[in-house]
Parts: sequence; C-alpha cells; structure tokens
Amino acid sequence: MTPATVYLVGAGPGDPGLLTVRAVQCLRRADVVLYDYLADPAVLEHAALSAELVPLGHHEGGRVLTPEDITRRMVAEARAGRTVVRLKGGDPCVFGRAADETAALREAGVPFEIVPGVTSGLAVAAYCEIPLTQQDEASCVALVTAHERNEKEESGVSRLDFAALAAFPGTLVFYMGVGRVAQWSAALMEHGRKPDTPVAVVRRCSWADQETVRCTLGTAASVVAERRLKPPAVFVVGEVVERAPELSWFAARPLFGMRVLVPSAPGTSRKLRDLLVGLGAEVMVQPAIRITPPPEWAPLDAALEDIERYDWVVFTSANGVDAFMERLLESGADARCLHRVRLAVLGPGTAEELASYRLKADRVAETFVTESLASSFLEEAAGTRFLLVQGSRARKVLPATLRMAGAEVDEVVAYGSEDVMEPDPKTAAAFAAGDIDWITATSASAVRSLARLYGDALRSARFASIGPVTSAALRELGREPDLEASPHTAAGLVDAILRVGER
Repeated sequence: MTPATVYLVGAGPGDPGLLTVRAVQCLRRADVVLYDYLADPAVLEHAALSAELVPLGHHEGGRVLTPEDITRRMVAEARAGRTVVRLKGGDPCVFGRAADETAALREAGVPFEIVPGVTSGLAVAAYCEIPLTQQDEASCVALVTAHERNEKEESGVSRLDFAALAAFPGTLVFYMGVGRVAQWSAALMEHGRKPDTPVAVVRRCSWADQETVRCTLGTAASVVAERRLKPPAVFVVGEVVERAPELSWFAARPLFGMRVLVPSAPGTSRKLRDLLVGLGAEVMVQPAIRITPPPEWAPLDAALEDIERYDWVVFTSANGVDAFMERLLESGADARCLHRVRLAVLGPGTAEELASYRLKADRVAETFVTESLASSFLEEAAGTRFLLVQGSRARKVLPATLRMAGAEVDEVVAYGSEDVMEPDPKTAAAFAAGDIDWITATSASAVRSLARLYGDALRSARFASIGPVTSAALRELGREPDLEASPHTAAGLVDAILRVGER
C-alpha cells in the first residue's frame, strides 16, 4: 500500500482566525489529527466528523507522548493509508522539531508537506503593538530558545553565544524562557546588555486571556517569580518595547478578559461564539445537547420528493434549516425546487440561518415563541398545506394550532437531540473557581441540561437569555435571567451583554 501523506501544520499562536487556508484544507481531509495542547479547540472544528482526534500531552485524560512516540504514530498511520495532520502550535519550523520529524518521515518513505503558521514571537508585534523592527532602534530580530536540548543542559555547554546576543543590534525574542529567565537574563547582562533594557513578557499571545507584563532585563527574573508567571510566554527584549501602548487594540476590546460559557454544540453556536470572540471574550463551549441524525430519513426524503404539494415550509430552529438544506442538496436537487412554496421561520436567528443558503423567509415570528408563529397563520390556515421541519423534541403547540384552524399539516423530524451526560472537566473547574462571568442561555433544553450537569455551581455566573421561552425555563429552575435579548438572536444576546457592561 502506498503511504498516505503526513501534513505538519502550524496552528498559529492561539487565535483560530490565524489558521491558513491551506491548514484548513489539510484538516478537512485528515483521517487522524495529532494535536498539541497549545492549539485552540476551535481549530479542530475544521476536521471531518469522522477524523480521529488525538491530544498530545497536557490534556485531561490525554497521554503524554514522547517525540519518538509521535513520529512512530505518524509513520504507522500513513503506512495504513490514513492521512495525518500533525497540528503544532505556532510554526512547525520555529522551535517545533520539524526537522527531526521530516527526517524520520523521509527515511520511512512517507510523503509529507509542511504548512507554515504564525509563530508567537512575531505575533506579539500585532497583538501587543510591539514594533519588533523600528528604523531608529531595531533593524533586525533574533528568535532565541532559552530551553535547549537535554544533552546540552546536562553537559553545561550551550550553543548560545551570549556575547553576540548582548551586542545584537536589534530585538531579541526569547521562547520557552520562563523556567530559565534568571540564567539567560544574567548571561546577557554579564556580556554587556544594560540592566534597564526594556522587556515585555507576553503570555498566551492572541488568546482571550493574553497578558503583557513590562519589566527590565534586571528585574525580569524577580517579576516572573513574584507574579508567578507560567508558560506559554515569550520575552521581548529591546528598546522597541517602549513604543508599545499601555493597552493594545486587542486588549482594549469591550469584552476582553471576560469568560462566557456557550452551552451548545460548536457547530450550532459558531455565530454566537464568533461575535463574542470578536469583542474580546474568552468563550468556553459546553455542549448541553448533541445534535444527531433523525431516527429515520424516509419521512424527510418523501417530503422533499413531493415538496411542491406544500404551500408553506416552516422551520422552528436553525438546526432544522441546516438538516433540511443539507439533505436537499445531497439528493442532487437545489433551492430551485422551493420556487412555489413559501418559507416561515421561528425567530430572527432561524431567518438568518435560512439567509445563509440565499433564501429569504416569507414570514418570521419576531419573538422566539411557537405561539407567536402559530397565531400569525390562524386567519389563512384553513385548506392550506404545511410542512413542519422540526427536531425530535419539538413542542406540539404549532401543529395542534394549525390543525384546529383547518390546515393540513405534515411533521418531519429533521434532526435528533440528546442530552450530554458528562460535564466538561475544564468548565467544571472554572465554575468551582468562580471564573465564568456569563452563561448564554440559547434554548430551554440547554438550560435544563446545564442544570443537570452543574447544579448549584451555575449560581456563580450570570445568565443571558435569548428569549421568553428560555427565560421561562430558567424561572422553572428557580433562576431569574440577568438579561433577555431583544431581538432574540445571537447578535441581540451579545448586544445585551455589552449594554450591561457599559452600565
């Protein structure tokens, strides 16, 4: 068997928006993804649902693999005909052991490709506004590792020429320097670098909890110790640090430093999450329900084959829109088969999802309440044919109301939903520490699932409800929502959180 390709892919410093187009292409075709703990989980959403995702160290429940273990796994998977993505934080070729891995792959006869990523030592220029090069102060940059291979450390011999680094006419960026800050800072000063040389310590560059600490070469070791700074971090050493503003554009965003829990599946929460991240929030995703295929496709397939017999197709959720349209397109048809039917949706959010398929809703229930949509059809329902595209847990108010008004109603289950039974360990720890500021309540089922998973721990955070039905579910559980969105959309929810912040 001809071996499959191994892709050594740079995931960037943290912000999933920095992933390259080529990296996304590789993730979509991967059968196996071996990923570093520094890769943002959102990056993994580009992988196919069938892909095997393998964490490499520092993960809850994840086994820490040695570099040799990882290389052997890549070779074995490729020889078995499985396409492999080795996903690395930053850039594979900047302190990423790419040369060792490519040598092993070449020796094994396994084809490979290197996909570059943004390395954190350069990302600090944009995210912290530190101009690494500046015509008056620095015409060059050196990327330096403060953590050399074990055999060099044990022998006491370093390949770093600290005399040359001390005299370097530009900016020094030290990687992996937290644990050895006392040694490398002292070595630079011993060889002539001034103790008052400005230094910026940047933790988790481009992440929502990015932290920048300013000090000098002479105080760097004591500052790291006093503030208990931990990796991952880079140290920027040079006069250019003084040119950075106290608050960069990244840290000045209105929700920077705020942690928000989005209790829904990554796919269905993408718009809400993107809005929050764009405003600076750190978003934690705890799926409260898992979207699944329907018990059977036959009823939906039959409705699609005879779609022209209906006067109205009604969608009660964005998930229903996605399932319906994906099944329609998979059948070989397209939106033209909907030319004579009219489309109705429950809530502006569902209308937005329909619009993503270039389809405009003919009727939108402005409040995210089934009764609102049902009442809008009362005067015209008699003799009208409706197709209701719903989830497995849909309420029966809408079909019952339409039938009582004389309509002919077919109901099809386009997707299933099931409760997630296990809490996420990272989310549970954040609740225990009181580190979650907001919970975005996007559906009644999500609220009930969260209550089952976390119980009284939810009281440490505020609830932002998307609409009346969700608010009612919160009240049933003895919790008054801290705010309710208007309009009842992802954008309305984020705007409401912003307004509370301004007050």
